[in-house]
Amino acid sequence: MVSRIGVGLLGLGTVGGGVASILLSPQERHPLVADLELRRIAVRDLSRPRPIELPAGLLTTDPQAVVLDPSVDVVVEVIGGIEPARSLIMQAIKTGKSVVTANKAVIARHGQEIAQAAAEAGVYVLIEAAVGGGIPIIEPLKQSLGGNRIDRVSGIINGTTNYILTRMANEGVAYAEVLAEAQRLGYAEADPAADVDGLDAADKIAILSTLAFGGAVDRSAVPTDGISQLQGRDVEYANQLGYGVKLLAVAERMEGASSDAPLPLSLRVQPTLVPKDHPLAGVHGVNNAILVEGDPIGRVMFYGPGAGEGPTASAVVADILNIAGIKQASADGRGSLDPLLAAGSWRNCELVDSDKIRQRHYVRFNTSDTPGVIGRIGSCFGDRNVSIQSIVQFNATDAGAEIVVITHEVSQGRMNDALQMIREMPEVSGLAAHLGCL
Repeated sequence: MVSRIGVGLLGLGTVGGGVASILLSPQERHPLVADLELRRIAVRDLSRPRPIELPAGLLTTDPQAVVLDPSVDVVVEVIGGIEPARSLIMQAIKTGKSVVTANKAVIARHGQEIAQAAAEAGVYVLIEAAVGGGIPIIEPLKQSLGGNRIDRVSGIINGTTNYILTRMANEGVAYAEVLAEAQRLGYAEADPAADVDGLDAADKIAILSTLAFGGAVDRSAVPTDGISQLQGRDVEYANQLGYGVKLLAVAERMEGASSDAPLPLSLRVQPTLVPKDHPLAGVHGVNNAILVEGDPIGRVMFYGPGAGEGPTASAVVADILNIAGIKQASADGRGSLDPLLAAGSWRNCELVDSDKIRQRHYVRFNTSDTPGVIGRIGSCFGDRNVSIQSIVQFNATDAGAEIVVITHEVSQGRMNDALQMIREMPEVSGLAAHLGCL
């Protein structure tokens, strides 16, 4: 008779409640779900009403009781934040338990430490729910695409900002108004900084980069710019020029890599102009999408709901089933580690200096409406070897004008030099906007 797999939950919020609901209703699901048994659940408040009916005796306010419970084989961490989540994960590993987590903040900052501890203990730490909600992207990068040389991973990996940008583009609603609506609908937190300042997306692209390129990156060194300063007129101008605006997270290998040196990588998170015929341009609302480009696969896009109870709980349970399947197939109840399932690095990677990041740029200047100003701005770009794709004047009045420039691909260092020259022009009163451009 197959023994059941004991599951301990750390957290019973939106995602934890979704996981519990799946485990308690195994009918019409994969047969392995019926072999998973909730043994202990840690919550903050025992008296809080629950949307699902739970068997008696499962709840505790002590997360240590879940981690140390001998009947728990797999610990599921869905409490979020850095601490106590990291310490609880490490403690579970030391007690010989595999871990499933949706915690991108912990994995982005402490993933290598956790992976090493798991390897030494002979257990798994699986993280499918940490990026993309219900979109399967972690396991495809580790397994299905393992025969490829990955060149670039880019995507829309924060549903809150994508919802806001979609409303701004389609309805012309101001940023502050859409943010307030997103908070009312539950898409944005009361403190939305992690989403709108790009921090959540930076955590996720750091994780994806580690998996795609085989080595850890320094999360704190990822250049990050959110949408909180984005103005509606730039979304409007982008639309007139044939682009949509998305908060993109990008990781790509740089040229010049050698076999005996760390692989140079360029990572960034920023509002970016996306051509309307690009695959990512059609991703709207709270949906996420990740575009993987490699050799020989070409382009592959993963699309779907990037957050929420159902999608994220689906990814968590998928990870539990991975572990349960291996445990039940093993004679000793644990099984040997599958290197494709286990997290880990196989080479050194390093982030290049931000001045070396190459991309196209969208910039908007406030200027006086005087003859020759466009030409002089163009000359400043030319003097710093920045090639211009287009330069357009908008809203020319006696009070001034707005000049929008889209460049060809150029290093950030050259772009910064050109912008400094232009700021010093007497006709230019300020750099009003600076976004990326695909």
